[in-house]
Amino acid sequence: MRQYETGFVLSPALSEEETTQFIQQMAEIVAQKKGHMVRQDIWGKRRLAFPIKRFQEGVYVFFTYDGGGDVSVELERRFKQTDAVIRFMTVLKDPRDLVRRKKKRRAEEAAQAQAQAPAPAPAPAPAPAPAEVKEEK
Repeated sequence: MRQYETGFVLSPALSEEETTQFIQQMAEIVAQKKGHMVRQDIWGKRRLAFPIKRFQEGVYVFFTYDGGGDVSVELERRFKQTDAVIRFMTVLKDPRDLVRRKKKRRAEEAAQAQAQAPAPAPAPAPAPAPAEVKEEK
């Protein structure tokens, strides 16, 4: 199975209840197509970079899921049929990114643990040698 990320922007004119219901329906499509939802991020209402269909704001939602290509095809088909979806995009995630991310996270955790560990006690400084006193005549 491949990992996909689908991001879509919903119309801000939808009520919160309608938005939640739509997101739930789209998540159920992933399950119906024998996909596995990895993560579901709902950013909420944000300002758009530029007006889309005369909207200045939109509700941003991101799905990360494992599954076949038919899952993303079905989601996109539903997005096209629904007027509430302003924009959408699906990206195939590179499996090497997951490995890189895990390595980077481990390195950051090791650095953080090392920074939090107590520093070794400094070695005591050697005693200064007695100074010679010279008398001038």
